[in-house]
Amino acid sequence: MASDALAVPDSWADAYLAAAPRGDLFADASHDMAARWRTMLDRLSGQAQGDPATLADHVSRQAIDLGMAFRLTGDEQERSWPLGPVPLLIDAAEWAHIERGLMQRADLLERVVGDIYASQSLVRDGKLPASIVTGSPHYWRVMNDTPPPRGHHLHFYAADIGRGPTGEWRVLADRVRTPVGVGYALENRLALSRATGDLLGAMNTRRLAPFFDDLRRGLAADCERTDPRIGLLTPGRFNQSYAEQAHLARYLGLLLVEGDDLIVSDGRLFVRTIQGLKRIDGLWRWMDTRFLDPLAFDAKSRIGVADLYDACAHGGLMVGNWPGAGVIESRAFAAFLPQLARDMLGADLILPNIATWWCGQPRERDHVRARLDDLVVGSAFDRDVAGLPDAHFTPGSALDASQRSALLDAMARRPMDYVGQEVVRLSTTPAIIDGQLTPLPFTLRVFVARDAQGRWRVMPGGFARLAGHGDIRAALMGQGDMSADMCVVDSKAVPPDSLLGVGAPAIRRIGGMLPAKAADNLFWLGRYIERTETTLRLIRAIVGGSIEADLGPSLASPTMGRLVDQLALWGAVPGRRGAVGALCAAALGDARQSGSVRALMASVANIGEGLRDRLASDFWRLVRLPLPAFDGAITETLLDASSRMIERMSALSGLAAENMGRTEGWRFHDMGRRMERAINGCRLLALFGNDAASADDLTVLLDLMDSQISYRTRYLTGPALPPVRDLLALEPHNPRAIAYQALRLAEHIAALPTLRGDGMPEEPRRLADALAARLAPMTGDMLTQADIADVESRLLALSDAIGQRYFLQLRKTQDTDLLS
Repeated sequence: MASDALAVPDSWADAYLAAAPRGDLFADASHDMAARWRTMLDRLSGQAQGDPATLADHVSRQAIDLGMAFRLTGDEQERSWPLGPVPLLIDAAEWAHIERGLMQRADLLERVVGDIYASQSLVRDGKLPASIVTGSPHYWRVMNDTPPPRGHHLHFYAADIGRGPTGEWRVLADRVRTPVGVGYALENRLALSRATGDLLGAMNTRRLAPFFDDLRRGLAADCERTDPRIGLLTPGRFNQSYAEQAHLARYLGLLLVEGDDLIVSDGRLFVRTIQGLKRIDGLWRWMDTRFLDPLAFDAKSRIGVADLYDACAHGGLMVGNWPGAGVIESRAFAAFLPQLARDMLGADLILPNIATWWCGQPRERDHVRARLDDLVVGSAFDRDVAGLPDAHFTPGSALDASQRSALLDAMARRPMDYVGQEVVRLSTTPAIIDGQLTPLPFTLRVFVARDAQGRWRVMPGGFARLAGHGDIRAALMGQGDMSADMCVVDSKAVPPDSLLGVGAPAIRRIGGMLPAKAADNLFWLGRYIERTETTLRLIRAIVGGSIEADLGPSLASPTMGRLVDQLALWGAVPGRRGAVGALCAAALGDARQSGSVRALMASVANIGEGLRDRLASDFWRLVRLPLPAFDGAITETLLDASSRMIERMSALSGLAAENMGRTEGWRFHDMGRRMERAINGCRLLALFGNDAASADDLTVLLDLMDSQISYRTRYLTGPALPPVRDLLALEPHNPRAIAYQALRLAEHIAALPTLRGDGMPEEPRRLADALAARLAPMTGDMLTQADIADVESRLLALSDAIGQRYFLQLRKTQDTDLLS
């Protein structure tokens, strides 16, 4: 679209309209809607002082601050979400037409899926070819005669729709397997609202929140219990849209769970928590049916739940969407839906499909062969087939002679594997590309969900996808694609949400269940944050001592050698040889060293990914900040970088201290920090506080354990071994002392739930209380090196016991009396 890029003068709207193509959403708008477009662009231009790039950068920063991210297939690291700053505007009257069409279509798909897995009258009566059903990889015979609660196979439905140049809307694809995009639609709205102030409200933009409330109530209504537990079942943090799933789970108050978190017992589904097994009443699944249960569907699955099918068949589990519903997604179905609508609903489709011909029928196959240059050809069942370079869609006109011959030969052998569809010509909408206002073709992903009464509700907005490179009709974002918010605007102000007639829920003061895996991640998140801070303090001690001798040990001193040795022991540097600047630079930024600050921060981010539904955006903002710039040849820059990183670690600690509710999750996070601080304290005491410690050793030790000021306020003399040991090992009021950590660990463990019914302490409680009792009567002049080694051994044993009790998968026999 480079030729369509417009130089932007004073009026963005006038410049855009001067060269907008036919069928553009703004250029073809009615008089009233054109005025709304102009008002919006004028406001955005004023905010950006006429510079489109400034506006794009501002919206992009808001998306990053919200933690919006995604992965392309094959990516190891997440990418920032590409959100455009110019929303699409659709008039409420035009939206009402789309809304009616989507609800009609959702009703039709529900009826078709219900027939396929029950009476199968459509196939029996010849209205659907049997091969359309059985040829789909998303049809699962095992689900026949396994009805869902209240008969609802579909709780959620998404459709990709496109607007043609003449203004007509058509459905490009139906999506019922996984609802990718609904979370991004919500996040797009949040980011745009933050970036544009009151603009959306001033334009009478309809709110999205009521739709999500209806969605949650609709899921709960089909559960067996009146106050159900509902989980969002994710394939895991490496899934392309994991960030979206975590955001939705947090927003809707659902429990984000993976297959490993769940277990089926006696036909019921349970989640493994630190309190034992707790019943799950419903799942909103974000993985394909084939992965759900390796015993019933695909034995190769490693992310599902064994016997989940049994829980479905038992009748007490709501799953949205019901396993096997994805059969309706096959492109071949689009050829039959218009007639099925007339047969089953008694009406034509309000939103028609793009014209589709399934090649399993002789006449349709001949039509596709004859008009190959005018159509696109794709796989009927969304899998690789012979003769097609791209299973999604390949324009017939793009095939050379040999490719065309190969396709026709393959189609003759297995015609049922192919469909032909009309070429989609899409409207354009304004977008900012490379600092210029540019028309881009777009599609909309729109969303429909059941409410508490089982009625369909359409989200008054959507996820707009603007074409970059590749097939804009693909299911997932591609390289170069951009997203945008879609706003439904009314002619009158949108009233605020009313609470009249809405029953208030029962008041609670509990933090919810904590799955065992989340407890594990929180514990190790705390440990890695603390480990990073201790490594930074070692680096700062080395660099600080290398700048001015009066401030620390000289480079040639044994103390400095021990500091470097400790970095080498922790894997932060490859060895102790080399210039101090090079060693500290490696300890800070060498990702090849597993104990370097860069590697440790990567571990913090990696563990945090598994807690995305529990961590605030402020956490991600701090973790994703790049390391401060430094030069290994200039020690002052190393000192500055390490000090700034320590401040960042302190900010992460402050977030936990001030923002985390005092729930079991907070306890495990704090236990991780206390455990790591205590173990490191033992090791530093053994290294710098041994019987042969020098004054330099003790000074460095006080600095490393951040207790220099505390020591000086108590003692007028320089550091001496017994009082230093007492302050750093045994002082119960010093938050850096080992004894302080032991007391906090004992308090946390005492407050955690127990699985025992006989009142006897579990192993972690017994070990924690024994450790605190071991340290309580001692003083610094009594403490020996053997005592320090014994305390470290006890801490390691306690850490193992915590893992065995709370993190490992619990056997069913342990929890049969705790199922609830």
